[in-house]
Amino acid sequence: FRAVLIPFVWINLSLWVLARATAPSTSDRQRLIGLMVATVYFGLLTYFGGLWGAGVAEFPTQFRIAWFSLPPGWAPAVLLNSSLLRVSVVPYQLVGYVALAYLVYVTVLDAAGSAITGVLGLLSCVSCSWPILASILTTLFGGSAALAGELYSQSYLLSTVVFVVTVALLYYRPGWRRL
Repeated sequence: FRAVLIPFVWINLSLWVLARATAPSTSDRQRLIGLMVATVYFGLLTYFGGLWGAGVAEFPTQFRIAWFSLPPGWAPAVLLNSSLLRVSVVPYQLVGYVALAYLVYVTVLDAAGSAITGVLGLLSCVSCSWPILASILTTLFGGSAALAGELYSQSYLLSTVVFVVTVALLYYRPGWRRL
């Protein structure tokens, strides 16, 4: 059930917010700055989200598109591994990250220099930020393998919840001008 629900939420919320969010009219310089920030944000988000990274030299070079072996939203997945580059593009994540990057672009145009976008971006992928959060939590409170294993096994569901909250915060921006 989760394998179908998670992509449904990500894709539909992303398409909704992309259709509804509008960038304010600003100068060309501010738009360029917003575009650069959103591009860097998108690159970092896709990297830490696992859509691309360094290749694994121990595995053979391989390229394939998974059409029918995955549930809707997960397919068609583009998978590539070479000694230099690894690409694992999952459609629902790509659409979600594009929506987040656009919301960051709009937010930067609205409030230049806001640090909240970077924090929200890191937390929008729990499976990506889990090692960082786990290190901090175990340093403060001691480690528990059972707790760490349970949270990691629910990382896609947790990522979806955080994605929805992040989109809501970037779209509505409590205390800021509404889109």
